[in-house]
Amino acid sequence: MPEHRWLIVHLEAPLLAFGGVAIDNVGVTRDFPAASMLTGLFANALGWRRTEWERHQRLQDRLIFAARRERENPTGVLTDTQNAKLSKTERGWTTWGEPEGRDGASYGAPHRRRRDYHGDASVVVALRLDAAEEPALDDLAAALDRPARPLFIGRKSCVPSRPLRGKEFVVAATAYQALQALRSDGNDRQRDGAAAERRAVWPVGEGPVDGPAVHRIHDLPDLRNWRTGLHGGTRPIVEGVVVAQGAGL
Repeated sequence: MPEHRWLIVHLEAPLLAFGGVAIDNVGVTRDFPAASMLTGLFANALGWRRTEWERHQRLQDRLIFAARRERENPTGVLTDTQNAKLSKTERGWTTWGEPEGRDGASYGAPHRRRRDYHGDASVVVALRLDAAEEPALDDLAAALDRPARPLFIGRKSCVPSRPLRGKEFVVAATAYQALQALRSDGNDRQRDGAAAERRAVWPVGEGPVDGPAVHRIHDLPDLRNWRTGLHGGTRPIVEGVVVAQGAGL
């Protein structure tokens, strides 16, 4: 199996939100980032506009990644209850220096919703791009170093607390092996001295599909149709554990 270069991305913030299947006014968060979320993160760093849906769609289609929990939520999932009543005169802040107006009032009464967050959690991602075209992996790395706009992890309130890009690329045959090559940011050892296992996800075909490291295999609905702006579509992933074996990056 040929080896690939993997870009290492650290997702760490006081609050993290990875999204999920929303029902009515309840916005949940999964334990790992969605393909659509990572696509939006890189598109924002590259300075793309949301109307450039072809670019977004192609980038999402090319993404191959695995993710590992570095630090679990010390206090569990935080649920934020939000109440808002917006009139047509309300304007929002933007990252391009011009206030964003509204075409009309959004609600005739206060709008209530719930949003879940991971508090003080940390996730590391190993990713590469399928097909040799632009943007290349080096372009994504450069965009994380000097993003065109301020970056956030899932929602605008989730501001990174550390540089997103790892110091070096990792060379490995699969996404799972790329995660194995990374030393954990947390405690690498259990009380008995054995290497600590970290919860992780990886695509089918990019790591083991059976054995003690595998917990389950399922179709994850984390894709977006960037032309319509609607979420839809699944991809097969493996949930399990990985043991760090390499040096910290």
